[in-house]
Amino acid sequence: MMIFVLVWMALISPAWAGQVVTQDVKVWAKKALAEEKAIQAVAGKNTLAVLYFQNKTGQTGLDPLQKGIALMLTTDLSKVKGIQVVERIKLQALVDELSLSVSGLVEPNTAPRVGKLLGAQWIVGGLILEGKANQVQLQSNPLDVPTQKILGQPTAEGPSVELFRVEKDLLFEIIKLLKIDLKPAEEVELRKPCSKNPRALTAFFKAIEASDREDYKAAGEFYQKALKEDPGICGAGEGLRELQTLGLFAGQKKSQEMLQSIRERTSLTDQLSPEDSVKRVKKPKDIPSPVRIDLNFP
Repeated sequence: MMIFVLVWMALISPAWAGQVVTQDVKVWAKKALAEEKAIQAVAGKNTLAVLYFQNKTGQTGLDPLQKGIALMLTTDLSKVKGIQVVERIKLQALVDELSLSVSGLVEPNTAPRVGKLLGAQWIVGGLILEGKANQVQLQSNPLDVPTQKILGQPTAEGPSVELFRVEKDLLFEIIKLLKIDLKPAEEVELRKPCSKNPRALTAFFKAIEASDREDYKAAGEFYQKALKEDPGICGAGEGLRELQTLGLFAGQKKSQEMLQSIRERTSLTDQLSPEDSVKRVKKPKDIPSPVRIDLNFP
């Protein structure tokens, strides 16, 4: 099982580090807090962590964007050469261990502390605000952790149905602030949207939130919904396979395990050869009525 997981992780996209907060990550968070006083310096230069965005619009329907924007930025920034991006699951493990809400995470004293615990030179977080004429505005405040200096306050604005474009605008403003030069080919790659379907994105973001609550059934269903809305959406397919691989959501792997178990107990096969179908050792009247077994595989 563990070998299969490691092989699967090696084959997936480099920008995808998994979205399930496993026991290993929880142990890491506990250890990081226990050794917090011993942390003297930032672990790595050009290391960046993306914090969650706080929804200040008063519209609860935009709450999925709090982690969604952070996830999109994390995925995009992971593709930028010269930046090492901290996995989102490490941030979530610290948030859980510190019992922080999204609003608490963006507090002036808390954000630098979390950045230091994550070993980040820079942290990127921000706010979701109401824009003009029913538009949504994203405002970030990239922070240099060692100096606790805010590098700027980039913003991006647009209709919520064009979130994919608004996130990209903010992304390139952040890259500009970090003084990172992109090659034309890199910029073209970064311009590609995760999805242009707002329903698919919303379902994807809800899957992440459900996974963080350890409601893996809901997470799997939201991943499936996202893929139904947009089969090409980034991350949802990987997220669904991760849940199935870890045995947290019923899928093809679960079905195969169930079938194997039934085989071992009843000697049933999932495929009958012509020989099997006609072979008889007794007359039909001598054989008891069979017990029907319904296998409802997903």
